Amino acid sequence: MRSDLMKKGAEKAPHRSLFKSMGYSQAELDRPIIGIANSANEIIPGHIHLDKIAEAAKAGVRMAGGTPIEFTTIGVCDGIAMNHEGMRYSLASRELIADSVEIMAMAHPFDGLVLIPNCDKIIPGMLMAALRLNIPAIVVSGGPMLAGRAGKQPLDLISVFEGVGALKAGKMTEDELRDLEENACPGCGSCAGMFTANSMNCLTEALGLGLPGNGTIPAISAARTRLAKTAGMRIMDLVLQNIRPRDIATRSAFENAMAVDMALGCSTNTVLHVPAVAHEAGIELDLDLFNTISARTPHLCSLRPGGVHFLEDLNAGGGVQAVMKELSAGGLIHRDVLTVTGGTVGENIDAARVLDREIIRSLDNPYHREGGIAILRGNLAPEGAVVKQSAVAPEMLQRKGRARVFESESAAAAAILEGRIQPGDVVVIRHEGPKGGPGMQEMLTPTAAIMGMGLGKDVALITDGRFSGGTQGAAIGHVSPEAVVGGPIALVEEGDEILVDIPAKRLELLVDEAILESRRGRWSPPPPRITEGYLARYAHLVTSGSRGAILQWK
Repeated sequence: MRSDLMKKGAEKAPHRSLFKSMGYSQAELDRPIIGIANSANEIIPGHIHLDKIAEAAKAGVRMAGGTPIEFTTIGVCDGIAMNHEGMRYSLASRELIADSVEIMAMAHPFDGLVLIPNCDKIIPGMLMAALRLNIPAIVVSGGPMLAGRAGKQPLDLISVFEGVGALKAGKMTEDELRDLEENACPGCGSCAGMFTANSMNCLTEALGLGLPGNGTIPAISAARTRLAKTAGMRIMDLVLQNIRPRDIATRSAFENAMAVDMALGCSTNTVLHVPAVAHEAGIELDLDLFNTISARTPHLCSLRPGGVHFLEDLNAGGGVQAVMKELSAGGLIHRDVLTVTGGTVGENIDAARVLDREIIRSLDNPYHREGGIAILRGNLAPEGAVVKQSAVAPEMLQRKGRARVFESESAAAAAILEGRIQPGDVVVIRHEGPKGGPGMQEMLTPTAAIMGMGLGKDVALITDGRFSGGTQGAAIGHVSPEAVVGGPIALVEEGDEILVDIPAKRLELLVDEAILESRRGRWSPPPPRITEGYLARYAHLVTSGSRGAILQWK
């Protein structure tokens, strides 16, 4: 066993003595030792209950004859970090989470890992660590939050963000906004729509590194506790059989996850995280693969923010396994991929059923013929940009508009909320990319303000930053190269005409090339916003959003 490195032989007597000082018995040390990476804290609604999930996972490990040892990781609540300096740290935290799990598992050679995340950057960070370490591992998330209610009206966090815009537009009173605030988030769990956290939890299941149900079983359900116990038991089988993450997360498995991504209409942030996770396994996923898979994969589920259903509805309709079964009927899923169940994808989905055809539509009756995400290219985004096309109003799929240029998210949000953005405008927010931000802030405040003020069918937003998984509308992010390295978005001027053509996958700045060359000759890089601390180091090492914003030091 790998843990023998810290517990076997006479020379390890001091090590055993330290274990025994904590109350571990020799019988416990004789068993496989399983690291429980628990990201519980008291600042993230999706993590406030993870102590209970960890206890259940540890119970499963003990039932199957192992010794669980729990350790912690950091986590950022994107909603609470939104629209202030803290959001610069959210994406950057992904690398620290991966590094911290690596450090703990190398300094203390566990035989296997149970990884317990639930929210935006914690999930991909733990997945990156699992594939980097490549020791037996299983992921069990904390599960999604239930939808809130105001009378019969279902609500979620995005309802509150959009309510702010509605208040500013005079379409909602302060009392009505306060009612949203009180009722939108009824309890623990990752926010209730197909936002980034739930997208990544569902894709973890589709990838095969989480058990069936990992993405959709509600946080408050007893089934979630049982799932955690099962995960604890399953890790022991994975250890005994020496089944490792890279045995499961093959290129075919990533293609399965991307197909599910398109069918569910997942967050645009998956275009950052899925390639970053694959990179740790030595698998390079070109951005154009997203378009290839999107073109052949219909959008089967109408989930918030672009649709009406919540994660609890998807769970009741059959969950991720039922979606995969539907896709498999069209030859869109690799059935022979191994999963943490010990069986293949095909064996797992054979037992699945679609229980509600409105929530999970058939291949011949999809919500959209193409998948939820599109990659756009053109002279404004030579290396690509991303949009959740399933959440774009039909009127905005093809549009020319005049550029309204802002050098930061806060400046753009203020202009929108003050009524300075008009129908036909294209809001351009730059210097918010991985290096320029630094940290690639989420832009939920301006996008929610656009929707809340009734401009969702009239105004597009383009940025080298990124968007919340809760964003809807013609919001085009990850524009690469970013402004701070001289990407074309740095050359846009107020009033320039911009073409957005999502069906043709085009994003064009309609300015003569000679004029752009003249502007390029006058351009110089801006001074860095952050010059010390972690973000300064991050900005020095981080790569383009088109590469998943991975770090590169050589």
